[in-house]
Amino acid sequence: MNIPENLLYLDSHEWVEKTGEKTARIGLTDFAQDQLGDLVFVNLPEEGDSVAVGESFADVESVKAVSDIYSPVTGTVAAINADLLDAPEAINQDPYGAWLIEVTDITEYGELMDAVAYQAFCEEQN
Repeated sequence: MNIPENLLYLDSHEWVEKTGEKTARIGLTDFAQDQLGDLVFVNLPEEGDSVAVGESFADVESVKAVSDIYSPVTGTVAAINADLLDAPEAINQDPYGAWLIEVTDITEYGELMDAVAYQAFCEEQN
């Protein structure tokens, strides 16, 4: 399982990459895409939408189930990865390259784990 050290992680298996003082990219972890199986649909928010810590901002559909994706931050959606709308399988192929949204004007971060803590958390999950 791939867990990049430069990212932060939520216990619901989203990753956060801080790209500036009040900006970040958010995506699904390798653990999440592995548990979900082959992704066939992604539903993303609109640019300009608000996201809040702990609230669902999107969902993904796999061959197994539909799963909500939760926000690790409070802020405004600055961009979505529109490529995923036509190619959701990109998340399975490269979960850390296939970011979901970029958030700006971040006012709050949820309880995030570093790579070491997330690795231990995932091992407990199995």
